[in-house]
Amino acid sequence: MKPQKFVVYHVFTRLFGNKNTNNKPWGTKEENGVGKFDDFTDKALEEIRKLGVTHIWYTGVLHHAMVGDFPEIGVGSDHPAVVKGRAGSPYAIRDYYQVNPDLAVNPSRRLEEFEDLIARTHRHGMKAIIDIVPNHVSRHYEGRNNPPGVRDFGADDDTSVSYRRDNNFYYIPGEAFEVPDPQNGYQPLGGEPHQLLKKEYREFPAKWTGNGSRQAKPDFYDWYETAKINYGIRPDGGKDFPELPPESAKWDLTQHLEFWKEKDVPDTWKKFRDITFFWLEKNMDGFRYDMAEMVPVEFWSYLNSYIKSQKSDAIQIAEVYNPSLYRDFIFKGKVDYLYDKVGLYDTLKEIVLGHGHTDRLLAILEGLKNIEHHMLHFLENHDEVRIASPEFAKNPWKAMPAMVLSALVSTSPTMIYFGQEVGEPAAEWAGFGHPNRTSIFDYIGVPQHQKWMNAGKFDGGQLSANEKALRNYYSEVLNFTLTAPALRGEYQELHTLNCRPHSGYGQKQFAFARWEGNQKLIVVCNFDEHHGFMTHLKLPKELLRKWKLVTGTKEVHEVMFGKKKTLLHVNENEAFLELDFGPLESAVFELGS
Repeated sequence: MKPQKFVVYHVFTRLFGNKNTNNKPWGTKEENGVGKFDDFTDKALEEIRKLGVTHIWYTGVLHHAMVGDFPEIGVGSDHPAVVKGRAGSPYAIRDYYQVNPDLAVNPSRRLEEFEDLIARTHRHGMKAIIDIVPNHVSRHYEGRNNPPGVRDFGADDDTSVSYRRDNNFYYIPGEAFEVPDPQNGYQPLGGEPHQLLKKEYREFPAKWTGNGSRQAKPDFYDWYETAKINYGIRPDGGKDFPELPPESAKWDLTQHLEFWKEKDVPDTWKKFRDITFFWLEKNMDGFRYDMAEMVPVEFWSYLNSYIKSQKSDAIQIAEVYNPSLYRDFIFKGKVDYLYDKVGLYDTLKEIVLGHGHTDRLLAILEGLKNIEHHMLHFLENHDEVRIASPEFAKNPWKAMPAMVLSALVSTSPTMIYFGQEVGEPAAEWAGFGHPNRTSIFDYIGVPQHQKWMNAGKFDGGQLSANEKALRNYYSEVLNFTLTAPALRGEYQELHTLNCRPHSGYGQKQFAFARWEGNQKLIVVCNFDEHHGFMTHLKLPKELLRKWKLVTGTKEVHEVMFGKKKTLLHVNENEAFLELDFGPLESAVFELGS
């Protein structure tokens, strides 16, 4: 069965529905506003679906560390010294069995309000996923909604030793945690007085920090707001759990599950299995795993085989940046999709910036050929700078050839980040961190997105004509990926044959063929911001044979945008398309028999 294309809409839940435009640095939610689950109305969800979206990744849903009290539900503030920003990092989870009370109209019904959102998402024909953060939790973890028999992380730890297999944390015995010395004038809450800052944050003994720092006083640039989770990896790197045999790379999910059923595994493994089961029971459709490569691949084999035994179509997306680990995570860890960051994203970004040539794409695509379907393609996410920011393209249209290539070049799924489709530049100083990425740490507005949101009408009523055209462009590309059979089929690059002196086609263009059954597509992308090009795009002889093209000259049409046509010339020895492209233009031509 051919793999299906799908599209993920990555949305920061706290920011999506916020209509407030105050944008005061370090502003409170009363000053700057905060979005709610209810802001994802039927109208909003339908417009997201019409964009070409099949899955929504709701980020920041789980209850994480934040500054602020919720007396109506008996939840107190986290200490500002170990919270990044005011609204807090969504990757410092405070309670895995509850959701962020900020996101609920009625905090006492916060879980029910999120379940309603899941149901609405499903009614609009889309699936819902949330983050699981396996490598670390907030320093103040407190499960307030634990199912019967579930113990909190660290509740049964032996804190007198740095390591024990079934401890959930690593410790620095006999030493208290110290907040790191601030850098570059940083002060919690921007220097605003706060009652909790009158007292030092207390943690004894100190835990290792999320990124692996073993210092009781970590560095300011460490992930000091989090504590690292122990998966049975000894401090010297040894493993206190069964290792997978080499042949496990060829096992199916049933064989992986059978391998683990009778094995004794660390307590942390069981805790995360139970967490994912809890959310599957809430009708969640899958998970995005934060910093998955910092957790042993054996755990992923264990967790994912158990998840698929409960919900066979649940999807798993893992944040992995080390290409040498890709195949282990896919074949041994049974992860469905990995970030294609170090390969395709980084290369496309350099091309868009004018620092690289399209020749570089050949090795990237060839190197991932046997795992291409498992690589998630994107040009934005919450960790990367916005396309429209000064540090990237400035002009969001400059990245459109990269968007077309990224979405069409393989059977991989595509992800976009909310606001990307309307050119959000992330220019606001929110508090913690710097502009160019939409803040995940503070209460802030997302101005371009708010123009599309149009005070809750979700009709793009405040967008300019150029911004509406950009969103329509994304919609055309994303919907095309879902409907074109050829994008689930074969691929052949046309760049090498055509990139030659005086041909008109060079190192700022990239062309390739995709086909399946009767559909035969030629995709051409021009990355040149200032110049168009004219060429006869040649098709290799082996493609002529495979496609059985009929001799003669005929008109062919562009099918993604439907606005262009040209001539295809075929004789016994060669075939070529007449191309006349403008700056930054991309097109998809369909060739008949």
